[in-house]
Amino acid sequence: MSLIKVDEAREIILGKIEAQGTEKISINDSLGRVLAEDIIARRNNPPMDNSAMDGYALIAADIESATPENPVKLDVIEDLAAGYNPKTTVKPGQAIRIMTGAPIPEGSDAVIMQEDTERNGNSVLVKDRADVRENIRDAGEDVREGETVIHKGADIRPSHIGMMAVVGRSTVFVGRRPRVAILSTGDEIKDLDEPISGPCIYNSNGYMLSAQIKSAGGVPSYLGIARDDEKDLMEKFKWALQCDMVVSSGGVSVGDYDLVKASLKKMGQEMLFWKVAMKPGKPLAFGRIDDIPIFGLPGNPVSSFVSFEQFVRPSIRKMMGATQLTHRTVQAKLTRTIHKKAGRLHFLSANVQWENGACTVSPAQEQGSGILKSAVNANGLLIFPLELAEIAEGTQVTVQMLE
Repeated sequence: MSLIKVDEAREIILGKIEAQGTEKISINDSLGRVLAEDIIARRNNPPMDNSAMDGYALIAADIESATPENPVKLDVIEDLAAGYNPKTTVKPGQAIRIMTGAPIPEGSDAVIMQEDTERNGNSVLVKDRADVRENIRDAGEDVREGETVIHKGADIRPSHIGMMAVVGRSTVFVGRRPRVAILSTGDEIKDLDEPISGPCIYNSNGYMLSAQIKSAGGVPSYLGIARDDEKDLMEKFKWALQCDMVVSSGGVSVGDYDLVKASLKKMGQEMLFWKVAMKPGKPLAFGRIDDIPIFGLPGNPVSSFVSFEQFVRPSIRKMMGATQLTHRTVQAKLTRTIHKKAGRLHFLSANVQWENGACTVSPAQEQGSGILKSAVNANGLLIFPLELAEIAEGTQVTVQMLE
């Protein structure tokens, strides 16, 4: 099977991914979830014109000549707090003491802030002028009745939860989070806290993938380690197929003991491809068993990390009904010249910095499928196009951010 391009592979994968349905939850539990409905305001906010600060509601024309040396005296006819309707109408020569958020009384057309006044019993001395509508917030200034304030597919942030509360929503429909089985493979892999010696290594991929799944919005189900034995692999995969998606790492290249593809084929997997024109991460198996998507990621940690971000993350996001499936990209100026062989798209661990409005990107000095510290110190992946062999210092390049 020949290599396919990254965009083509992603398109094939996403064409086989279906949304997982919705569930209704409290807005208190909705942070980080994907909104499955439009949120529409059922009334204006604020519901009526109100004061932007503590002060006095009055008629602007009454205080047109007011100065600190020659203040204007007005009769105070009422004290008005937020949440209450005014009982009286303001007439020339009168004012109402008003608190922030209280509705603007009939007859008044401005609010003078408290700092520009001096209260004296049932009257107030106003020491500055005010324009008509000064310090008055209009009804519907924030939200108008019938307005869509948050769109379906949004990732719910704290400000979204605040807006849901503004429009009176205590519950909301969100996309169901897919359960994702994680399986690491290889006789050389040991779990954490197991005795380790010689050529064995710890199962970093299993824990890293679990974290990546959580960050994408999925629910990881860690199934441990499968040995390089077809029977053990098939037994583990049978358990994995109880989830909505399966992600394995290792066992998908061309070695004698890379048995993942063969095991899945015997279980009836529809194998769609297993080589992608990218680095790191060329060996990547994708297929389905009974409509359950199965990803076979490479065993090298950086390859596994990058492959997840390009293919698994968008798939989890689509299952949840998200609008934005991939990380955002930025344009940045390259700080040093880089080289590679043409023919594969490269993802380079890199650090993006913003200073004085300029965006620059510095690729890690050490790049390799087994050098995980390059990813640890990176906040982005520099995309080195397939057809290029060199990009000169100072060139604008595309970087996929890893927020």
